[in-house]
Amino acid sequence: VDCPGHADFVKNMITGAAQMDGAILVVAATDGPMAQTREHVLLARQVGVPKILVALNKCDMVDDEELIELVEEEVRDLLDENGFDRDCPVVHTSAYGALHDDAPDHEKWVESVKELMNYVDEYIPTPVHDLDKPFLMPIEDVFTISGRGTVVTGRVERGRLPINTNVEIVGIRPTQSTTVTSIETFHKQMDECEAGDNTGLLLRGINRTDVERGQVVAAPGSVTPHTKFEGEVYVLTKDEGGRHSPFFSNYRPQFY
Repeated sequence: VDCPGHADFVKNMITGAAQMDGAILVVAATDGPMAQTREHVLLARQVGVPKILVALNKCDMVDDEELIELVEEEVRDLLDENGFDRDCPVVHTSAYGALHDDAPDHEKWVESVKELMNYVDEYIPTPVHDLDKPFLMPIEDVFTISGRGTVVTGRVERGRLPINTNVEIVGIRPTQSTTVTSIETFHKQMDECEAGDNTGLLLRGINRTDVERGQVVAAPGSVTPHTKFEGEVYVLTKDEGGRHSPFFSNYRPQFY
């Protein structure tokens, strides 16, 4: 999942972050942590991203090693303030230098990217998924493939799903039954999908207007829609770019 860095797109980052088993925080050594960097780290903590490691990018554009060390320390402080491990791996790198053969110190930057990926393997724990529970996938997007039908995409939360399996579409509107006739993961046709996979499901007999983001695809009879629930909400403070006035009785918030 690639989360946008621009401050205006931070809300869109939440959907992706809620699915992550870990994250690489990319910070430019030329700039240090920006306002949206702080928001990303805070949101990552609130949606439960377990581990963050850091890629300090554009190190080829900073001649003063002490300046890079200062930026690194600032990033570590930011992680610590938000409940992450301040002693996490921080890799000094240059994406440009690694991608361009004619860049100065090209091999050095290639090795730094390899080092970063090794840390991903070592530092971020392998997730344990609920494979034995009934299938459940929240719908993130819906689109139509010409001549084939309607596809819903999302990350499988639990269970397994072979092709040609009956499922239900639950939530928002009356429950619908359908059959999954094709499964695709990262442009590869699959015989089945399982918990943790980012997947597209082709649904038989379902129109584009019959389904929407926010519904779930589930094993028949395994999920019941509700009109009330209890949840935990984190409200951004004024300093974090959130509310600067109190909640009053009958306040009706919208949230993502």
